[in-house]
Amino acid sequence: MAATTTTSTPLDPERTDLLGALASVRGALAAAVAGLGDGEAGQRPTVSALCLGGLVKHVTAVEELWARFMAEGPSALPFDLPDGVTWADIAAGTARELPRWMTERADEFRMLPGETLAGVVERYEEAAARTDEVIASVPDLSTTYALPEVPWHAPGEVRSVRRVIAHIIAETAQHAGHADILRETLDGRTAS
Repeated sequence: MAATTTTSTPLDPERTDLLGALASVRGALAAAVAGLGDGEAGQRPTVSALCLGGLVKHVTAVEELWARFMAEGPSALPFDLPDGVTWADIAAGTARELPRWMTERADEFRMLPGETLAGVVERYEEAAARTDEVIASVPDLSTTYALPEVPWHAPGEVRSVRRVIAHIIAETAQHAGHADILRETLDGRTAS
């Protein structure tokens, strides 16, 4: 599941280290789902709503979103609200309509009918390869972009490409840990 990047020019040591760290945590997530069937990948073996296939789907979506942000800037973050809906409406549960990205996010955490673990893993590998390409090709890791005005970001907050990469690594590591717990609960197997 770990993607590798091939470029015509050698990568600088920092990018090499970041890509190595990312490959390591991707490998931990891959180990947690290795050898599972589709049914097992969709099981929720703990009181959590998490399943192994859903974790891979979520990490895929995280990589896709943040890779677009690194390449395109803030226009890549799709946190628009429907006309007439405010964040207060959403927080209160009174919004007449939820944004499409919110309902899609809920589906990230579960295996949907017709999805296979092989398909989920293949999409993750494609997203990982794209992320690696962006990391290898972005001109300056210090480039910063404004984050959208949403409740979970401070007003005027910015992110550097470097910090986005660190976020992807942290998010993948966190969910690889979740996946290890789920796998151990399913069949006693651990990644270590």
